[in-house]
Amino acid sequence: MTRVAIVFTIAVVSSLLTSAQQQAGKVWTQEELFRRNVGTPEDQDAQFPPHKIIGNIYYVGTKSLGSFLVTTPQGNILINTSYERTVPVIKDSVEKLGFKFTDTKIILGSHAHGDHMEGDALAKELSGGAQVMAMAEDVPALERMRPGGKPHPIDKVLHDHDEVALGGTTLRAYLTPGHTRGCTTWTMNVQEGGKNLLVVIIGSLGVNPGFVLVNNKDAPQIVDEFERAYKVMRSLQADVPLGSHGAMFNLAGKYPRVGKAPNPYIDPAGYKAELDVVEGVYRKALDDQRKAAAGK
Repeated sequence: MTRVAIVFTIAVVSSLLTSAQQQAGKVWTQEELFRRNVGTPEDQDAQFPPHKIIGNIYYVGTKSLGSFLVTTPQGNILINTSYERTVPVIKDSVEKLGFKFTDTKIILGSHAHGDHMEGDALAKELSGGAQVMAMAEDVPALERMRPGGKPHPIDKVLHDHDEVALGGTTLRAYLTPGHTRGCTTWTMNVQEGGKNLLVVIIGSLGVNPGFVLVNNKDAPQIVDEFERAYKVMRSLQADVPLGSHGAMFNLAGKYPRVGKAPNPYIDPAGYKAELDVVEGVYRKALDDQRKAAAGK
């Protein structure tokens, strides 16, 4: 490696570390973190430049809603269809990359909120019949998700640690509940530079404004679920962190460095920083609600 290349590499790594450290050092509120993730209505609808992330994983989502295409010789896997209105945007991104949307064989999702899985029915239709798979605990919420009155397709019900395999690629589903009952984090392995790297697509760990953590009559176990989710996420040694929102893995900051070495998406420090940020917001919200319930 030349001296120029070494200096460049050090600068990029330093930049990534600084970004992660700054994010971890900021004290976020629930509202700020929510707004960081969802962005503006325009961010949710606007196409982000589709591009290769690493291995056989491509970004095909909008500016703030993360969608991913995993390609294989036997067809492709789409993760997160987002809103029904954004399905044409995702389809266009897939086609701009040179792939056929009709080669989509499996549709997966991160969790049963409209901004991530509302588009399942339309995506299934436009793909020509891809199988829609979802975590069991999210099925009731998905069945209530009926854009335009259409029933939500669920072709296969998944459970914690189930594997979804296609064309030599295997994704593993981890139940990371709390944000929704069946919130799902996906992992898969890729090779780059002779190394085996773990990709972790975070479902969500966020405590949105209005989430009730104490004395929640609809989900009395919600604290136990969040605790489980953080324990699982801390156990995963992510090399390539991704997520259901671009801001969760600094999409906008990393994209300008795509194609340069080192790959900006290889960011274990960013993964740990994101966990620290989101868990910190959760701990603060839980503490505040417990104090309020106790009359303090």
